[in-house]
Amino acid sequence: MSDLVAIVGRPNVGKSTLFNRLVGHRQAIVDAISGVTRDRHYGHSEWNGRTFSVVDTGGYSEGSEDVFEAEIRRQVEIAIQEANIILFVVDAMEGITALDEIVANIIRRTKKKYFLIANKVDTGDKVFAAAEFYKLGLGEPYPVSAVNGAGSGELLDELVQHLNPEEVPEEIKIPKIAIVGRPNAGKSSILNALIGEEKHIVTDIAGTTRDTIDTHFNGFGFDVMLMDTAGLRKKTKVHEDLEFYSVMRTIKAIEECDICLLVVDATEGFEGQDMNIFHLAINNKKGIVILVNKWDLVEKNHKTTKEFEERILEKIRPFKDVPVLFTSALTKQRILKSMELAMKVYENRARRISTSKLNEVMLPIIEHTPPPSVKASYVKIKYISQLPTKSPVFAFFCNHPQYVQESYKRFLENKIRENFEFTGAPISIVFRKK
Repeated sequence: MSDLVAIVGRPNVGKSTLFNRLVGHRQAIVDAISGVTRDRHYGHSEWNGRTFSVVDTGGYSEGSEDVFEAEIRRQVEIAIQEANIILFVVDAMEGITALDEIVANIIRRTKKKYFLIANKVDTGDKVFAAAEFYKLGLGEPYPVSAVNGAGSGELLDELVQHLNPEEVPEEIKIPKIAIVGRPNAGKSSILNALIGEEKHIVTDIAGTTRDTIDTHFNGFGFDVMLMDTAGLRKKTKVHEDLEFYSVMRTIKAIEECDICLLVVDATEGFEGQDMNIFHLAINNKKGIVILVNKWDLVEKNHKTTKEFEERILEKIRPFKDVPVLFTSALTKQRILKSMELAMKVYENRARRISTSKLNEVMLPIIEHTPPPSVKASYVKIKYISQLPTKSPVFAFFCNHPQYVQESYKRFLENKIRENFEFTGAPISIVFRKK
């Protein structure tokens, strides 16, 4: 089970700066997940050999103090429900505010591990300012400066002590398929259409602390774990900010799955949030199938399907080797076909090509279209090998790896896809010194 650390607090206390401190300087992939009214930021952090995910609960809608209060309450409550560890950030220079007390009241009742972080303590003489926050009743505040990093090492030393144990219990070794997408795209309807017509459901497996429901689906020749990201079961009494709740669910599911079924609402089209979820899956090296749901609600002619698919593929360029399936959870149209495609992508993601076959196919292509010269230097690719990784990574051994341009990497990826079956699976191309 991956660890999720959520940064919470009122506006302008330095949450995003702390986020950047935790993930930015380690060159982690950071995905800005654009919501309906604001952006979320998500990334990986590593400290003392332990890795964990960080989500910044981000900006707030503009409005009155009452609007801020309601927004903060929702975000903090959702973060507490979904994350393992909470980082509550306050501004040591401003002191305790009414909004800080609102957040403190919520956190005080939680059973989750939390840290009270007094930010903007950038010089030694300001440490005393952090002491005021003992009044919040949340224990000792950690004085830090997110801007210059002061105190962040001590905070991280303590934080990693509270991550989940690295020893992962033995899991069922079957494919994990996450059903992801924007709220109301039909994720739970897809799941219900699948399990509703199959009577041999083995078990519902609840996550250790976060109530993520995984369903073991065994029927029609499939034996997989379906990961529900809709968040519609086992809810608490929180009135969720659906966009934020969806983002946190999606992050965790994508990290833990093998294949993503990205559910798109046919009546709304493939929009920015769909793009962000798609890139989140690609950046995490997961297989992907795009399901265009609610296809029964779309007026169609003989060109509609082809035109809709072309619009999606245009938006996700340069990724074009991705299966797109048009479904209806309501009529159960092509629902089982979605599982067939997911399993095909699962096989493609695990596919291994022998070194001899790779070189037999790719070296003549490279000889015919060699890499462009850079600074009068010619790149000579000697041989290719697939690395022993979970998702396909191909190493090209050459004399000047630093001179290979991104456009040529895409050319090689396209040629690999033309000659071998990797539909739906992300491919990485790396160049190494011979």
